[in-house]
Amino acid sequence: MNLMKMRKLIISQVMTVSVVLSAFAQGTFENLNFEQANPVSSGVGYAPYDVTAATALPYWTVTIGGVQQTQIPENAPSLGSPEVMLVGPGGPTAALDGNYSVLLEGSDAIASISQTGLIPGGTQSLLFEAEKGFGGAGNGNLSVLIGTQTLSITPLATQPTYTLYGANISAWAGQSEELTFSALEGGLNNWTIDDISFSPGAVPEPNPLALTAIGGLLFAVYRPFAPKRQSA
Repeated sequence: MNLMKMRKLIISQVMTVSVVLSAFAQGTFENLNFEQANPVSSGVGYAPYDVTAATALPYWTVTIGGVQQTQIPENAPSLGSPEVMLVGPGGPTAALDGNYSVLLEGSDAIASISQTGLIPGGTQSLLFEAEKGFGGAGNGNLSVLIGTQTLSITPLATQPTYTLYGANISAWAGQSEELTFSALEGGLNNWTIDDISFSPGAVPEPNPLALTAIGGLLFAVYRPFAPKRQSA
């Protein structure tokens, strides 16, 4: 093979890889890191904390007990009632990453966010950051669904303010599905989530001794495909 043909082959391969990476970075899901938030007061409710769900969580549907919500609080955690809250600048606690995260507070009803989109072809795993509890309070389980199927979530790496979780979703690669995150009912159940992404890397079955090494490996896979933060 002469030099010119080799250069063309390399360029073609690089372009192919770029297209694949772009597909994983984007898909048809939007606002997976919640940084597209531009909260606007709803004009009703607990001013100035209640904002419209459409401006706080673009592309996401918010439900409490299965009922869609048109407004949610920003930086105003509940005292026991179920809610979905936007964690933003100036609040009682910082976002897990960037300016915004989402707090799911389940108690006597399920608090959920959901979005329907195309899972990129070749996807092996769903990755996301989450912190159990809020201000040191809360217990219970976080539910993650693809369609009506509950995913088995694996902790992959522990950071000072969150844990990186992963789930095998290879069965849905290339399909349009609904993705739902829920804090289940029963007691005070608080979960903060952020930086949701799709990865071509498989989620391993960790053991306590291998958790650190696995976390480093998945972190290397996770970052190239994580949604980019928007500049202020």
